[in-house]
Amino acid sequence: MTPAPVATESRRLKVLVSAYACEPGKGSEPGVGWNLAKAMTAHHDVWVLTRANNRDSIEAELSERPVPGLRFVYYDLPRWAAWWKRGGRGVQVYYYLWQLGAIAVARAAHRAIGFDIAHHVTFVKYWAPAAAAFVGVPVVWGPVGGGESMPQAFYATLSRAGRRYEALRSAARWLGEHDPLVRATARHAAVAFATTPESEVRMRSVGAAQVEVLSAVALTDEERCRLASLERSEKAGVLLFSAGRLLDLKGYHLGLEAFAAADLREARYVLAGDGPARKHLEELTYRLGVRDRVEFLGEIPRAEVLEWLGRADVFVHPSLHDSGGWATIEAMAAGVPVICLNLGGPGTQVTNTVGRSICAVVREPAIGALANALVELAEDGDLRRSLGRRARQRVVDVYAWSAKVRVISRAYEQAVAMHRTISQ
Repeated sequence: MTPAPVATESRRLKVLVSAYACEPGKGSEPGVGWNLAKAMTAHHDVWVLTRANNRDSIEAELSERPVPGLRFVYYDLPRWAAWWKRGGRGVQVYYYLWQLGAIAVARAAHRAIGFDIAHHVTFVKYWAPAAAAFVGVPVVWGPVGGGESMPQAFYATLSRAGRRYEALRSAARWLGEHDPLVRATARHAAVAFATTPESEVRMRSVGAAQVEVLSAVALTDEERCRLASLERSEKAGVLLFSAGRLLDLKGYHLGLEAFAAADLREARYVLAGDGPARKHLEELTYRLGVRDRVEFLGEIPRAEVLEWLGRADVFVHPSLHDSGGWATIEAMAAGVPVICLNLGGPGTQVTNTVGRSICAVVREPAIGALANALVELAEDGDLRRSLGRRARQRVVDVYAWSAKVRVISRAYEQAVAMHRTISQ
C-alpha cells in the first residue's frame, strides 16, 4: 500500500526577518536584506527587524512602491554606542552588540504579533550570534558564510597588510566559533543555510544539525533584464574585465600573472575599482611587462562599470575567498563567461558549462590553468557566446530571487511542521 503524502504547510506564515543590513536599491548585504524580505511577501507576511538608520530609505521606497505584506520594526543601539561603528572592526563590534540588544525587541514584537518563524538574514556570517535564534519560535539561519579560507599555498603571494588581515580574520572567526551565543544560535536553528560547502562544515562544527548549501546572492527580475540587455559593442581585440575592491584576497595579482603568462598580444585587461592593493598591482604590471595592455580605471560610477561589462568578452574573478560573489553573478546575467578559482562562492556559482572554474591548491599550477583558460576563451568567440548564453540561463534557474525564496519558504514550512510535531 502506497503511504499517503505528507501534508505541507500552505497558509501564509507570520515571519520575523532579522536583517541588520536592509536597504532598497543597494547591492551586497543591504540588498540581500531588502530583496529577500520583499520577495518573501509572495508567500508569507513579513516583519523585518532592522536598524533605525535604514528607516528613511525604506519608508521613501515604500511610499512610492508599497509592498503588501511587508512591515518593519526598527531598532538601534543608544547614541553613546555609535562610536563603535568607526572603522571596519568597529562595525563588527557594533553589529554584535546590536544583535544582543535586538533579542528583547524581537521578543516584544513576538508577544504582540505571534510569529510562526524567525529568520536571520544579515549580516551573512556564521560566527556572530543571531537575535532571531532567541525569540522562542522555529529559526531559519542564513544563508550565512565566512567559513572560507585561503589555501595555504597562496599566503606567500600576499602583501604584509594582506597577511595581517588574514591573521586577524582567522582569530576573529576562532573567537566566534567558541562564543556560547554563536553555538546557541547554531543549536536553535531548525534549518541552516550555508553560502558554501566550506561554511557548511564550519556551521556543523559549532552545532547546527541540518545545514544546506544555498548562495546568499540573487538578482531581481529587473536587475537580470537590465544586465541581459547591456549593449554589446564591437571592438578590436579581446577585452578581459575585472571589477571590485582591489584587495589581496580578491586575487587580482594572480589574474595579472596569468594574463602575462597567456601572452595575449591582442587582448586588454581592464580593472575597475580601487583599494589598498592598487599600488602593488600597478607595480606588478611593470615587472610582468604587461603595463601597456592593462588599464586601472579606479573607482567609477556603477553605470560606467555596467558599460564596461557590456564591452567585456571575459570576466576575470580570481578571488581567494568570497562567501558570495555578486560580481560573478552579474557578469553571468550579462552573458559574459567568467573565469574564477574553484573557491568560495564563485566556485559554486561558476561551472565549466558557463565559464571556467580553476582548481586552486598550488599556486603555480593554478596560475598556469588560469592562463590556459584565458587563451582558450580569447581565441574562441563561439565558445564565449555559448558559455554566455548558458550563464544567463543558470542565473534564471538558480540565482533569481523568485527561485531562492521558494527554497527558503519550503524551509519555513518544514521548520514549522517539525516544531508542531515536537510540541504535540
